Amino acid sequence: MKKTIAIMTATRAEYGLLKPIIKAIISDGTFNVKIIASAAHLSLDFGMTYREIEDDGLKIDRKIETLLSSDSPSAVSKSMGLTMIGFADYLEETKPDAFMVLGDRYEALAATCAAYNARIPIIHLYGGDTTEGAADEAYRHSLSKMAYLHFTNTEKCRKRVIQLGESPERVFAVGEIGIENALNNKLLTVKQLSKELKINLINNYAVATFHPVTLEKNTSEKHIKALLKALSKQKDMQFIFTKANADSDGRLINKILEDYCSEHENFHLFNSLGMLRYLSSISHAKFVIGNSSSGLIETPSFKIPTINIGDRQKGRLMASSVICCKPTQREIEKAIAKALSVEFREIASKTVNPYGDGKTSEKIVRIIKRVFNKPIDLKKKFYDLKV
Repeated sequence: MKKTIAIMTATRAEYGLLKPIIKAIISDGTFNVKIIASAAHLSLDFGMTYREIEDDGLKIDRKIETLLSSDSPSAVSKSMGLTMIGFADYLEETKPDAFMVLGDRYEALAATCAAYNARIPIIHLYGGDTTEGAADEAYRHSLSKMAYLHFTNTEKCRKRVIQLGESPERVFAVGEIGIENALNNKLLTVKQLSKELKINLINNYAVATFHPVTLEKNTSEKHIKALLKALSKQKDMQFIFTKANADSDGRLINKILEDYCSEHENFHLFNSLGMLRYLSSISHAKFVIGNSSSGLIETPSFKIPTINIGDRQKGRLMASSVICCKPTQREIEKAIAKALSVEFREIASKTVNPYGDGKTSEKIVRIIKRVFNKPIDLKKKFYDLKV
């Protein structure tokens, strides 16, 4: 009988990264796959993006509602509680042989706690990374400690997971799946993209995503307004915005964006572009701006500048095409000028993406097959490093 891997997805970005892995596991045929859609995927405020999964021809085994209509710290904690309850029931009912989770979000932590308590081996993608400005930092490391099998994006991150006490025999550096998406998908032309989005993008445009910096208090409004003021100086450019995540203050940022974009015809806001339209958008853009991880991971593959604002991604590995700046109008304006300069665009055109070779999903499937071909002993020993 085939073993079953249950795979959780809670956000549009997370699903975009999981999609090639899901399809590779299904195509290989060794395992059954059960997809659980949760949290922002099921929220009208965030675009009901579970539909993207179904549009890709993938079957969702269960939809688990967890998201409250508030993004206060208290609401986030309550959503975590709902997530744990929902996944506890699901895992007790289905009893999968493994539970796969990606990243560093609070929903992932809550669902993984349920899997850990159910004594289900956990496969964690992308531990060992660091984002010093976000609560995701602690969630990610906590996920690593509960996981049995680890896939990291770089060798440096692999060493960090081992530093957390995980055995080197269960930690593998495989590269970022975002690079695979960027390199292996046939993207839309500017003309096709313009038709899809109903925007004339033939002239200059940029792509923007700005999320809350969750370890800071009451900075979201100030920072997003500084960004909008800086961008407003670029009168001849179009701006494609995607909404913020369902983090604390995410709805606050999205309300400000909704109001601003309704009053400025060159600013366009989308709940979600989906993977193909998003990658196509950044591939033709003059630059990508904001504080999303995609600016650091996927964008360098397209040889264009990224402007990374503030501390949300602080500590992450960055390509030579990334410009970091403080979240003030003046510093953002200076970064935009640099990104548009001939000199920096020449640097960006020669950048080498440090996150892998675009063959991540096949590596992951091969390792999972080898590991789960043998009995799993969940009694992990703490791997001590010599200090």
